[in-house]
Amino acid sequence: MSRNYLTVAWRKLQQNRTFSIINVLGLAIGMATCLLISLYILDELRFDRFNIKADRIYRVNTDLKIGEAEHQLATVPDPFGPTFAHDFPQVERQVRFRNYGGYLVRKGAESLKEEGVVFVDSTLFDVFTLPLVAGNPRTALTEPNTVVITESIARKYFGTTQVLGKTLTFNRTEQDKITGVIRDIPTTSHFRFDFFRSMLSIDEAKQGNWLGFNFTTYLLLKKGTQPSSLVAQLRTFTDRYASPALQKWGGTDLKGFEKTGGYIRYSLMPLTDIHLRSDRISELAPNSDIRYVLMFGAMALFILLIACVNFMNLSTAQSAGRAKEVGMRKVLGSMHWQLIGQFLIESMLMSGLALVVAIGLGVVLLPYFNTLANKTIHLVAPDQLMLLPALLGFALLVGLLAGSYPAFFLARFQPIKVLKGAVQSGARKSRLRNGLVVFQFATSLVIIIGTFVIYAQLNFIRSQKVGFDKDQVLLIKDANALGTQVAAFRNEVGQLPGVVTGTTTGFFPVDGWGQNSEAFFPEGVKEAEKALKMEIWNVDADYLPTLGIKLTEGRNFSKQLSTDSSAILINEAAARLLGYRSPINHTIERKRSAKRTDTYTIIGVVKDFNFQSLRQSVGPLILHLDKSEQGIGFKLATRDVAGVVANIEAKWKTMAGGQPFSYSFLDESFDRMYRSEQRVGQVFVSFAALAILIACLGLFGLSAFTAERRTKEIGVRKVLGASTGSIVGLLSKDFLKLVLIAIGIASPVAWYAMNRWLQNFAYKIDIGWWIFVLAGLLTLAIALLTVSFQSIKAALVNPVKSLRSE
Repeated sequence: MSRNYLTVAWRKLQQNRTFSIINVLGLAIGMATCLLISLYILDELRFDRFNIKADRIYRVNTDLKIGEAEHQLATVPDPFGPTFAHDFPQVERQVRFRNYGGYLVRKGAESLKEEGVVFVDSTLFDVFTLPLVAGNPRTALTEPNTVVITESIARKYFGTTQVLGKTLTFNRTEQDKITGVIRDIPTTSHFRFDFFRSMLSIDEAKQGNWLGFNFTTYLLLKKGTQPSSLVAQLRTFTDRYASPALQKWGGTDLKGFEKTGGYIRYSLMPLTDIHLRSDRISELAPNSDIRYVLMFGAMALFILLIACVNFMNLSTAQSAGRAKEVGMRKVLGSMHWQLIGQFLIESMLMSGLALVVAIGLGVVLLPYFNTLANKTIHLVAPDQLMLLPALLGFALLVGLLAGSYPAFFLARFQPIKVLKGAVQSGARKSRLRNGLVVFQFATSLVIIIGTFVIYAQLNFIRSQKVGFDKDQVLLIKDANALGTQVAAFRNEVGQLPGVVTGTTTGFFPVDGWGQNSEAFFPEGVKEAEKALKMEIWNVDADYLPTLGIKLTEGRNFSKQLSTDSSAILINEAAARLLGYRSPINHTIERKRSAKRTDTYTIIGVVKDFNFQSLRQSVGPLILHLDKSEQGIGFKLATRDVAGVVANIEAKWKTMAGGQPFSYSFLDESFDRMYRSEQRVGQVFVSFAALAILIACLGLFGLSAFTAERRTKEIGVRKVLGASTGSIVGLLSKDFLKLVLIAIGIASPVAWYAMNRWLQNFAYKIDIGWWIFVLAGLLTLAIALLTVSFQSIKAALVNPVKSLRSE
C-alpha cells in the first residue's frame, strides 16, 4: 500500500512540475538559510566551551567612576588576582594576562610584527584547557624570560615543533627561552594569542598598585562554590585594599571617595558570557554581541516561516482543485484513512525532497557564508550534526501540516456533491491563504527595512565629520624600531614630494593605538573624590596640522617655547567638564606618585574629535607636548600614493636595519572599527534577498495557479471585449492589496526594532520616512513584476483554446 502511495505521489509531482519545482525550491532555500544561520548561532554560543573547567572560570571586571567619568573595564589592578586567591579559599587558581600590544620578533636576519603576544602567570594551564604538545605545563612559565608558543608559530619560525630550549628575541633586546608548545588555540576562544610570555619578566606585575587597572584576571572556583558567595564579599575586599591606596594617593578612604559619587566596584563575569555579553574597555579581543545572535535567530525563524507558508499555500491551493479526484476515489471505494494517507505522503515526499536540496545548497553555500561572516564553520562538526535530525523532523512536520488540509478537509467531502460541482475550490476567497501571503510580505518587508537602516547607519558613520581629517594620512606603527633614527627618518620623509607634514606620537584616534586615562585635579582642588578622569596623549607640535584638528581657543604648541613642556591642550569636552568659561591659562594637576605632582597650564582648546568609537560620545581629552615615538603619521597630498609609499619604505629600509615596514591609512583603520557592523549589514542584505526570493516564488506559484483556475473566465472576458490591460489588472489587484496590507503591518514593527538597534550608537541617524516608502515601493514593484508575468501570460492566451471544451 505504501509503495502505491509513493508511486501515485511521484506521478502527481511529475504532472505538476512547475508547481512542484517552485514548492520544493522555496522550502529548500528556506531550510538552507535556516541551516546556515543555525550553524552561525551555534558557533557563537560555543565560544570558550572547549575549556574543560569553563563552568568554574570567571573574569573579574571593574566599574570605575572618578569625577564625572565612568569606565567599564575588563581589567583589574595587578595584585587583585593573587591577593583574592590568598584571602578566599573558594578560589582554586587565578591567572593574569597583561597585554601590551604587538612586538617585533626576530626571524633570522629580519623581524616580523606579531600582535598575539601576552604576558601570563604560570597558572595559565591550571585554568584554561590549552594542551601542550611539548613541555611541562607545571614548569613552563615558572621562570622569567620564558615563553610558550603555538604549533603554528613554532613551524613559522623554526619549521618544526621540536623547539624546546631555543630562543626568541622580542623588540631586538628581550630574549625568551621556549619552554612549551601548545596546540593552536581554537577559533572559538575569546582570546587568540600565539606567544605566552612569563609574567615574572615584567616589573609592573610586582608593583602592588591597587589604583592601576591593567591586568585581565580570571578566577577558577573550586567545585561546588557559588559565585554569589564571593560577590557578596567583594565590597569588604575592595575596602580593605583600595582604601589605603586612595588614602595615600588623595588623602581619603573608599567611603570618602564614594560620598562624592565616585566608586570602585568589582564583579565576576562567567567565561562563557564574555564573547557575547561583554563590550568593556581593554577586552583581549573584539567580542560579538548577543543581540546579533538573537537578530539572526529571529531572521532564520522568519525566513523558514516564509518558506513554510509558501509550501502550505501552494500545497493547499493545488489540493483545492482536486475535489473531483477525491469524489472519484470515494466512488471507487477508497476509504477515508486511505485518502488521508495519500495526501500526507505526497506532502511529506515534497518536503523530503526539499530537505535533500537544502542540505546540498548548504554544503555549496557554506564556504561563501564563512567568508561573509568571517567564520570557519564546518558542517560535519560533532556538535553541529544534531542539526540534520532537527531539519529532518522539521521537514516531516511541515509535510504533515501542509498535507493536513487536503487530508482532513477534502477527504470529508460527499462524492455526490463533489461530482455535481457543488463544492467550490475557494482558491480566490481563502482568508487563510490571504493571511499567509500578508505574513510573508510583512516579514520580508521588516527584513528589507532593517537592511536599509543598517546600511544608512554605516554610511552615516563613514561620512560623519569626526573632527579630524582621515584622508591620505599614512600611519607607521612601531617607529621605535628605528632606535635613535626616529627624528631623522621623520625629517627626511618630510622632504619627499607629496608629503605635507608629519607627527611623532603613540596616539591616533583609531583602534590599535595608545589609550591612557588618568585622574586630574582642577585648579585649587586637592580632594581625591573631586578628581576628574581624562585621557592624556603625548604628542608633538605638528599633531594638529597633520590630522587637521581645529583650535577653537588659544594656540597650538610651539617648538620655540621651552615652557610648553608643561603646557597642555584640552578638547571641548574637557573644558565643559572643568567648568571654566575660558580655560586658557588655568592649571590642572596630575599626581604621578605620593611625592610627585605635575602641574600643567592650559594654552588652547581643540574642537571635539571622535578619538573613540562613534558608539560613544566624545570624552574629555588632554594633549601634552612630550616625546612619544611609538608611531609616526604623515599627511600626504598626491595622486601617486603608491609611489610616495614606496619612497617612504625605501627610506625606512635604509634606516631601520632590517626591521619590517608596516603601515596603514587612517581612513582604513577608521573603517575597520565598524567591520562587525559591516559584516552584519552584508549578511542582512544576503538574507533579505533570500527572503524576497522565497516570497516571490510563492507569489509566482499562487498567481500561476490563480490564472490557471480562471482560464475560462479570462477567455469569456476576452470574447466580450476585455483588454489585456484590464485582465492583467483584474488578476493583479487582489495580490497587490495583500502587499499593501503587509506594508501597513510591517512598517511600525520595523521602526520599533531598528530604533532599539540604533540605541547602541551615540551618533545615529533618524529613521526617515523615505526608508519605509522606498522599501514599500520596492516590495510592490517586486510583487507586481512577479504577478504580472503570469497575468500577462494568461491574458495573451487565445480565448478559443480556453473555451473550446464549453
